[in-house]
Amino acid sequence: MRILHIITMLDIGGAERLMVDLLPLLQEKGNDVDLLLLDGVETPFKKELKQKGIKIIELSRGVDVNNRSNVYNPLNILKLRKYIRQYDIIHTHNTASQFFVPLSRVLTCNNTALVTTEHNSTNRRRDIQWFRPLDKWMYKQYNAIICIADQTQNNLEEYLGRKKGILTIYNGVDVKKFLHPIHHISNNEAIIITMVAAFREQKDHKTMLRSMLCLQSNYHLQFVGGGEKEEQIKSLCTEMGLNERVSFLGHRSDISNILKNSDIVVLSSHWEGLSLSSIEGMASGRPFVASDVDGLREIVSDAGILFPEGDEHALAGAIQHLCTDPDLYQTVAMRCQERAQEYDISVMANAYDKLYNSLKCSNLH
Repeated sequence: MRILHIITMLDIGGAERLMVDLLPLLQEKGNDVDLLLLDGVETPFKKELKQKGIKIIELSRGVDVNNRSNVYNPLNILKLRKYIRQYDIIHTHNTASQFFVPLSRVLTCNNTALVTTEHNSTNRRRDIQWFRPLDKWMYKQYNAIICIADQTQNNLEEYLGRKKGILTIYNGVDVKKFLHPIHHISNNEAIIITMVAAFREQKDHKTMLRSMLCLQSNYHLQFVGGGEKEEQIKSLCTEMGLNERVSFLGHRSDISNILKNSDIVVLSSHWEGLSLSSIEGMASGRPFVASDVDGLREIVSDAGILFPEGDEHALAGAIQHLCTDPDLYQTVAMRCQERAQEYDISVMANAYDKLYNSLKCSNLH
């Protein structure tokens, strides 16, 4: 079976990480799997996927992640036509490809099966009244819509006013890559807090920064990732006088090693779908602390520690409590590892492969 996944680019992010881990597994199952990027700018994820033997197609290429090509260029609709004819399944991710692929299929008069993944429990389009008819048309073109969490599916069904063709397949990660022994914090050493998240609207780096003002000077923070809001957060860090205590590590492909050398893993966010970085953080043998929002609550509740969205005092208090109570630290870290193993990517790959085969059979008849 020939399968083409389409995504905007391979920046740091959950959907992008998913491509790196999932596509090789689908190929191992005997499928011919390619990835098309609307912007083929070079990134660590792109390099890693190439090394795994996945063919990558580029519609355009920006200079770097901060100087991207326009992925919303309508000419992409025309460029996609020749690829749609070549595959049994086209699977899209993110807004631009979600809209462009159905339009391109209409132009080709083709019946290739279309699948899309809804990666977030909400998005800004849903707050724009005139966008709803466009969204309803777009989603109707897909043979299957995969939601990555129960709340994501509930929200989408309510928004669209229908259930047909919508299902949930939980996101997963290669858990074994992130499993590390649980360690002990020494009171005489710097305490390293790590947050892995792209600098995007949905992530709440500001609350993470403000929490550092509530913690003693031996607490150090490192941000992993890049994105359009990175310079804004760097400026805020300078204004707060935190430059000596905060590091910006940029795009990294050695996330597992970074987490291993951390003491606490945090994800401060406004909303999520089902966060892969949270599963990686929980698998790492470190306590995981996260915002109490959709897409994190489902994973973290009764395992890691949740704090009210935007509450830097509660976040700082949770971090401090973990670092001053060795028993709590060990208990939370252990519970997090156990929870993470429920989201191993092999389960997800089997579910995707089963869905693709059912859609192919339906198209043949």
